[in-house]
Amino acid sequence: MYPETFQGFAIPAADRWNHPERLEFKPKPFGDYDVDVKITCCGVCGSDLHTATGGWGNKNWPVIPGHVLEIIGTAVKVGPKVTSIKVGDRVGVDTYNSFYPDGTFAHGGYSSHIRAHEHFTFPIPDALESELAAPMLCAGLTAYSPLVRNGTGPGKKVGIVGLGGIGHYGVMFSKALGAETWAISRSRKKEADALAMGADGFLATQEKDWNVAHEMTFDLLVCTASADDGFDLSGYLSLLKVHGRFISVGLPEGEGWRVRPQSLLSNGCLIGSAHLGSRRETLDMLQLAADKGIKSWIETIPIGEKGVGEALERLHNNDVKYRFTLTNYDKHGSKSVDQSSVGEPTWDCIAMCVNAARPNLLALICDLRH
Repeated sequence: MYPETFQGFAIPAADRWNHPERLEFKPKPFGDYDVDVKITCCGVCGSDLHTATGGWGNKNWPVIPGHVLEIIGTAVKVGPKVTSIKVGDRVGVDTYNSFYPDGTFAHGGYSSHIRAHEHFTFPIPDALESELAAPMLCAGLTAYSPLVRNGTGPGKKVGIVGLGGIGHYGVMFSKALGAETWAISRSRKKEADALAMGADGFLATQEKDWNVAHEMTFDLLVCTASADDGFDLSGYLSLLKVHGRFISVGLPEGEGWRVRPQSLLSNGCLIGSAHLGSRRETLDMLQLAADKGIKSWIETIPIGEKGVGEALERLHNNDVKYRFTLTNYDKHGSKSVDQSSVGEPTWDCIAMCVNAARPNLLALICDLRH
């Protein structure tokens, strides 16, 4: 029981990725800059699924998912040197699947509580509902950061490739930043949704000559696609203006797409990815969402063995529009998740991938974000 131990729903092994089990665990020692957060909801990310299945190389079992920056709750304890958070504040937190210097393993937000350095704890604007804000802290930031770093704004034409959890934020944030925004997907199944999110146009890549009328008209493409089957990169690159940018934040488990040098010649386009979303960008994104009334498209699922298993299975089957948030933590306070306990800290979506392979990344992220 809190504060000595926390409780959560853990994946026991890769071959039991959809059969979570209740787990009691000890958090790291409480530090001067730490914040204890009683969790009220947590987004479900593709990173959680990759961690649960071992698809990104996770070797740490059991592991409680509940991802990097998708945790929201109430601060119940703050260290004596914490300046940005006070007890009672509603905050978002990022962390998990890594080790602290003392060897304590950082579990995630499918837990009763989490313990995080204040640098990884973010005040949530009052205008944002917790269930809607939680997935912004990973998927939203994964889309927002490359948009602002690559000049999205009035007078720019931006394409968002893939309309999933990250992609739907890409459409909404690109539009909120003032750019002409197009959604790009394989078929037109999600066209109505994309237009409702604010997209100015829609391209379906399964259609013949889908790119021809739009060649060399886009300033930026942000690719959120997580599958590489049949992904012909040359067609997308042809959309870009001279020195336009193709920024990929999707992370397929396979070999990924291949680049032919000839595809770069006609427009001298640039290919890159996004680095870690910063604390400043996180705060700016949340405020933009509050100011512009941006609302996540989510479905809520009550937390528990059944709920966590259902969320992971449906995510595996691509049965989600467009993000899950686990809720009803208080109802599990006595039996499943004692709502007076904690977990740990880390970053946003792509950092999850790196975390799985580099267990001491937390200190590195701290350095980068400072």
